[in-house]
Amino acid sequence: MGKHGAALSRLGTLALSVGVLFAVPGEAVSQNYPARPVRLIVPFTPGGGTDLNARTLAPRLADGLGQQVVVDNRPGAGGALGAELAAKAPPDGYTIWIGQTANLAIGPALRKQSLYDPVRDFAPITMIQKSPSAIVVAAGSPLTSVKDVIAAAKKNPQGITYGSAGVGTAGHINGYLINVAAGIDMTHVPYKGASPAMLDLQAGRITLMATSIGSSAGMIKQGKIRAIGTTGAKRARLLPDVPTLAEQGLKGFDVSTWLAMLAPAKTPTPIVTRLNKEFVRILGLPDVQEKLMSEGGEVTPTSPEEAAAFIRSEVAKWGKALKGANIPVE
Repeated sequence: MGKHGAALSRLGTLALSVGVLFAVPGEAVSQNYPARPVRLIVPFTPGGGTDLNARTLAPRLADGLGQQVVVDNRPGAGGALGAELAAKAPPDGYTIWIGQTANLAIGPALRKQSLYDPVRDFAPITMIQKSPSAIVVAAGSPLTSVKDVIAAAKKNPQGITYGSAGVGTAGHINGYLINVAAGIDMTHVPYKGASPAMLDLQAGRITLMATSIGSSAGMIKQGKIRAIGTTGAKRARLLPDVPTLAEQGLKGFDVSTWLAMLAPAKTPTPIVTRLNKEFVRILGLPDVQEKLMSEGGEVTPTSPEEAAAFIRSEVAKWGKALKGANIPVE
């Protein structure tokens, strides 16, 4: 080999070595994942429907990954604080979060400026479930139907109050859409989570609230609160005797909430694929399905690509539905 050939050979070897040097770390990270505990951010207080789903999935994920999965509740701003925290986390697979309608579709549609983009800033892993909400009142409330609520609100404008887990959450928007559909003006009372709102509902400090069927079904069965309507297109599986809002005169009313598992954007594809495989397996377990379906929803595992497409469609839908709503958010 001549002088030039030898030099080119050494240059080629050096280039190959540099390429390997830069390629190996990313591959090694994915191959060795996970090497330490994984944090699962829940952007609401303990006890609500989102938290219940996270705490059902976390121990099974820990078993599958061979590492601890730590549930980290970060409530505030209708779930936006937890979403922002997740968006800014290192994209290494050690921070994942459970997002939903409120902080991925509704909140961004209402905010003029957001510290995160629901599509650009996250790597969807899988959808988890979809569920209508229940409209509930205190056990001793004189209101026995949504028709009663509408009549009372028309008789006493702004005298009917509805609580929610925060401004921009599904509970808030359900109330807003009921106001629009019925031509009434109920007063919104935001809380930092569904649990404190529920306590005030039971104490009679607010009139009603739209909440997840999962977090309220037990109290409904125990007679602590009463369901007077559901928000889906058809009656909820767990509350077959409770008529939908559409049945009670609000034609076409169909609002369901959904949950998804996500990672920060740019999380390596092999890690997202590994997490998707684990969650799809977990969501297929009979005991998990029984638990989550007892929370009122339908279990809906998907591929990362299907989850991303669904979230994009929801962002567009809610952006259109809430255009011009003029709802101030935190």
